[in-house]
Amino acid sequence: MGFLHSFTTGSTVDGPGVRVVGWTTGCQFRCLYCHNPDTWNMSNGIPVSLARATEELRKYRHGLRVMSGGFTLSGGEPLMQDRFATKLFAAAKNMGIHTALDTNGVLGERLSDSDLEHIDLVLLDLKSWIPELHRKITGMDVGPVLDFARRLAARRKPIWVRFVLVPGLSDDAENIAGVARFAADLGNVQRVDVLPFHQMGRFKWKQLNLAYALDDVQPPTVEVVERACAQFRAVGLTAH
Repeated sequence: MGFLHSFTTGSTVDGPGVRVVGWTTGCQFRCLYCHNPDTWNMSNGIPVSLARATEELRKYRHGLRVMSGGFTLSGGEPLMQDRFATKLFAAAKNMGIHTALDTNGVLGERLSDSDLEHIDLVLLDLKSWIPELHRKITGMDVGPVLDFARRLAARRKPIWVRFVLVPGLSDDAENIAGVARFAADLGNVQRVDVLPFHQMGRFKWKQLNLAYALDDVQPPTVEVVERACAQFRAVGLTAH
């Protein structure tokens, strides 16, 4: 049994091709810019059996192949429900569906090497390279995240890095340079998605009576986003 916020279809930003995305609930990070704080607590999800989730994927398996897509498990943090996640990935692979895990990486040690065989791609959220800044943004240490990335590199498991660009928080050139060097040195990062900060989730913080620290922060300009992309490209990475 897993706890899901929702299933969405037709995504083109959560992995290659057109994808079905399962959104889990439960996350141990408390990112200052989180746009889905309603997914932090697992109890906010809908209980879904493995059989039901598998059947939902089965409906789309032929279309996903035609559109060179697949299934992405996101969240929240999917590895909060690691046993459900790994069984669902195995079921998807048995149907010939491409699989992707969208994760913050801090619970990567929960995945065995055999579990990783059922995951074709990891969308890895790298919040910051600087330990103090990572703790400020997420409330947790960056070490386990980097360890998981290195483990994926050792196994040649493809990674798409996701980096959220927040003015005055994560946009420091030194921070971006550190993330870029680390990602380039891994050797298995296929692309970097620079995600501009936005305020579309602010209302959820208000609804949940949570203190929101970024109320006055504006989204980065096109020029600032392009400058960050250029730092990743400068070390040989493909960045968008």
